[in-house]
Amino acid sequence: MADVLTRADVAAMIDHTLLAPTATPDEVAATIAEARELGVFAVCLSPSMLPVRAPGLVVATVAGFPSGKHHSLVKGSEARLAVDQGAAEVDMVIDVGAALAGDYNAVLSDIVTVREAIGDRALLKVIIEAAALTDEAIVEACRAAERAGADFVKTSTGFHPAGGASVHAVRLMAQTVGGRLGVKASGGIRTAEAAAELIGAGATRLGLSGSRAVLQGFPE
Repeated sequence: MADVLTRADVAAMIDHTLLAPTATPDEVAATIAEARELGVFAVCLSPSMLPVRAPGLVVATVAGFPSGKHHSLVKGSEARLAVDQGAAEVDMVIDVGAALAGDYNAVLSDIVTVREAIGDRALLKVIIEAAALTDEAIVEACRAAERAGADFVKTSTGFHPAGGASVHAVRLMAQTVGGRLGVKASGGIRTAEAAAELIGAGATRLGLSGSRAVLQGFPE
């Protein structure tokens, strides 16, 4: 797969990400500059750093990040404000504990609240924290995201101790949504080989903080 994909192919799938709690305005500016230099699709930033100027890039942000334990109305308000400030995509975190408890109606309601808060003004990605879930919970969380009107399901925040993206989770998520939603792999992707394996498993978007190192592993 790495031999087939070009650097430009992969760059077009990347959300170049800076979500560190210590991020400064200067680091945000540097991240945007690097994203433009690399030719990636989007830059993903914490909502408190918006609005930003990022010509030529899609601006993405997060809601309920990273724990997902915010009230749904808080997630919705956070997402709506971010869209008002220029975000074109919102990556929301579900209540992972609800999924673990098998309360998929609560997961559905949580996602619906954010979807309704932003309407069709922005693309909605749903972070399910797949490494912390059983296969059954991964499938049911993806089904809830689809029923709620999400545009993508996403593996991970990158902050959970259970880990980030895995080929198994991405394949299961892709099989569940069947091409009707996108699949974003995020968390712990540091090499071209890992990125290629995830794309081969069905990832249609990648969340990376080390985009340069990953892209250097693909041919021009």
